[in-house]
Amino acid sequence: MQRDALLTQDELDFIRTMQHIPQLNERDVTSSLLVNSGSQIRDLLTRLAANEQVTLQANFENQQMTFPLHLVEDEFHTMHLRLGVPSIYEDGPKVRPWRLTLEEPVALENARGQPGALWVHEVSCKGVLLENRNRTKPPKQFILWFSPSGYERISLRGTFERETDQGLYAYHLNQNDQDETERLRQYILQQHRLSHPAMHL
Repeated sequence: MQRDALLTQDELDFIRTMQHIPQLNERDVTSSLLVNSGSQIRDLLTRLAANEQVTLQANFENQQMTFPLHLVEDEFHTMHLRLGVPSIYEDGPKVRPWRLTLEEPVALENARGQPGALWVHEVSCKGVLLENRNRTKPPKQFILWFSPSGYERISLRGTFERETDQGLYAYHLNQNDQDETERLRQYILQQHRLSHPAMHL
């Protein structure tokens, strides 16, 4: 190499190696959205996303996925629309959030990680179906932790709605923390990918 070269041979080899690592060259297509349209439509979408909740909806068979659109600024101070984690709904007599039925129930835990009497059988982005393994009356409200195997635990805040014919208890989730809501939606999306791979090709 010439004495006045900017990079050594090792540095050049490292850069060439990095260019051939596929994970570093792939864009996350679910996180960004390029809008190729006239400036009026782009401006309209940007104004709406800045001031209102804007979503993109996709329908597939009897399900629909609703992606929130967020306005983000890149390092060059250019505004872009970014897709958020979707909410998944299923069609029927009434559109309702898609419910993940767990293969094995998972105990809700207290803040110290100790399992309690409430066990999750089904979970959606809006509610949970719980079994009460204690003989006492189920609580009107709870703030507990959901710790599915292999995932970071998620804080759930639920309000009692009704008892089902099977003796389970339906709770509406009213999450206060946006990060916890996003983590729950991300978990549900990952499980939805496993149960409906054709939708996530």
